[in-house]
Amino acid sequence: SVVLLGVVYLTYFCPDNFCSLSIGASTPEYSEKFVEKDLIHQVDNFNVEGDQDVIVFLHIQKTGGTTFGRHLVQDIALESPCECYRNKKRCDCLNKKQHMWLFSRYSNGWPCGLHADWTELKNCVSDYIDSHEGPGHRRYLYVTILRDPYLRYLSEWKHVQRGSTWMGARLKCNGREASLEEVPFCFDEEDWSGVTLEEFLACPHNLANNRQTRMLANLSVVSCYNTSAMSSEKRDQLMLQSAKDNLREVTFFGITEFQRDTQRLFESTFHLKFQKEFIQHNATHTSKLNISDSQHSAILAANSLDVQLYAFARELFLQRLSVLNA
Repeated sequence: SVVLLGVVYLTYFCPDNFCSLSIGASTPEYSEKFVEKDLIHQVDNFNVEGDQDVIVFLHIQKTGGTTFGRHLVQDIALESPCECYRNKKRCDCLNKKQHMWLFSRYSNGWPCGLHADWTELKNCVSDYIDSHEGPGHRRYLYVTILRDPYLRYLSEWKHVQRGSTWMGARLKCNGREASLEEVPFCFDEEDWSGVTLEEFLACPHNLANNRQTRMLANLSVVSCYNTSAMSSEKRDQLMLQSAKDNLREVTFFGITEFQRDTQRLFESTFHLKFQKEFIQHNATHTSKLNISDSQHSAILAANSLDVQLYAFARELFLQRLSVLNA
């Protein structure tokens, strides 16, 4: 299975951490078949100055979401741009109707939980907006960013090694937070500072494993964090399929390895323009790490669902670009 994952990884992932589909490039052969509604994802009559549309950013850790989130609050050309203040982490993203058109870390903080996932956001955002603006008929437009799971995993390991934990995450599902019995901590101290890659990989409860799949799936279909409710094989199958289904349905998703194309697709989807070009960073700290072949294989095995999800996402992304370029 590790060999198969390696084949999937080499087939779908870009060399040198850089990908771009240039205009006029020949369309490659795709294994995934998507229907028209999957490929043409433009929002009809998106109105950033109205009182109904809300862009909801699902921010998965270590995917480049911080940079994308800053683009959302700082760089979109708007009649009523977000107001950002020095020494303040949040910006005010209200239009002239005092409507909150953006729900994100940099506009709202974490009212649905630290790095809230699809399951948490779907059960929280509407109530949060209602509490500020009163009940109303609104259209919630979800956006997210995915990243090569191998590099994302290494980035999370280094982040945790420096002392970060995301212990504030609620992991809420079906009305309650996950218990310590369901999701034990991987460490006994205040944090996991200094953790080696082997130790990071060895923890069976590490939430870094398949993080993108878990955070995009409807966890209710797998009994939330109760891993004894079904076999691990069935749980993995259902969670991956749910993540794929939700990825098809979200209004927009970008890919860290395709910065400029991510910008173009977002602008086309929402009929908005960024005032700054997205920058592709080919060399990152994680790409410079000295990782052995066995460690590389272990990371792919620990993230087998994310490897499959990313391959699916990359094909869908490239096919959407082909439609845009046509």
